[in-house]
Amino acid sequence: MASDEEIIMEYEDSNGDSFEKVTTLGNIKDRSKKVAQTKEILSKRAVHTKKILSKQAVKIAKQAEEHEQFINKVTHLLGVLGFGGFCFILGARPQDVRYVYCVFYVIFVPLRWIYYRYKKWHYYLLDFCYYANTIFIIMLLFYPRNEKLFMICFSFAEGPLAWALIVWRCSLVFNSVDKIVSVFIHLLPGLVYFTIRWWDPVFLEAMHPEGSGGRASWPYAESKSYLWTWLFVVPLVAYIIWQLLYYLIVEVLRRQRLLRDPEVMTSYRELSKKAQKANSVWWRLSGLLGDQNRLFMYILFQAMFTVATTALTVPIFLSYELHVIFQVLKVSASVWNGGNFLLEVMPRQVILKEKKKMEMHPIEGQLDQSAVENSMKASNPPEVLQS
Repeated sequence: MASDEEIIMEYEDSNGDSFEKVTTLGNIKDRSKKVAQTKEILSKRAVHTKKILSKQAVKIAKQAEEHEQFINKVTHLLGVLGFGGFCFILGARPQDVRYVYCVFYVIFVPLRWIYYRYKKWHYYLLDFCYYANTIFIIMLLFYPRNEKLFMICFSFAEGPLAWALIVWRCSLVFNSVDKIVSVFIHLLPGLVYFTIRWWDPVFLEAMHPEGSGGRASWPYAESKSYLWTWLFVVPLVAYIIWQLLYYLIVEVLRRQRLLRDPEVMTSYRELSKKAQKANSVWWRLSGLLGDQNRLFMYILFQAMFTVATTALTVPIFLSYELHVIFQVLKVSASVWNGGNFLLEVMPRQVILKEKKKMEMHPIEGQLDQSAVENSMKASNPPEVLQS
């Protein structure tokens, strides 16, 4: 590129042509500067917007914790009414269940991100269940007539997600938004695809317009290899893609972030922490290849779980009776786990919270205890106190 003196001399010698050259070079420099400035401004705005969203998420979560008891009461009321309303829709208009699911997911998953961002649990939203639910939403809203995509979604919904509801003991507790969302993320997709599969012939007919041969129930008309391909092989390929992306994001791109802050939780961190504390069979099995390979063993166990549960979707897909039994099993398991949580886990959590409050504010705790004793003396008759 010529220097400024060379450009000026060129201008004096050849007049018009060189003037155009100088003007062009100047325009290119100006444009490159403007592009660089625009990129810098946009990056700063993105960082600023991210900070604002994070601060707002923390603020909302803190306010929710301050009014936890009132929110739990309101949640219990709305949860019971909502569950009753959903059961009514399931019986009266099963074809609308998928729209209820879509509305639920679009509203509550962003709210969960806000709460999890505050708790440093936001990496949970990279788990397979959210990956699968995103595919469900895309299929139901944009590709409702795609038969093969329907079968892949069916395999996810009644395979790994459904069995995770049982194996990981998800609890239907109506006074906890977090537990309700956890249950419904795993339970609702299976119910949606159950209603489409058996109770919504209009939806199935839409997949096969004129010229399809008039088959009323398409799975029985296809070969077993076709079913195994789209209910087992292809879903496993989609699962492998998720596993690779998850490992790349969490264990490679964000590894240093996780190492700097041990409070940031992922599924592997939580499960390994609980397994180590309980010294469970899973913890001992994951250490067969040494502590340095526990993550590999965790991925291997999860892959084995996915293969086994995905294979079970084929007989469930072909049998209405088996599918009904499976729905009852899932709902019963979540309700049973909810009862165990309310009667066994929650009382222990309340005691632990009170102990922490006493440790943080011992003087206030003593005053509260003395106030309770005084109120008991004032309310009970003297003979009871003496005895």
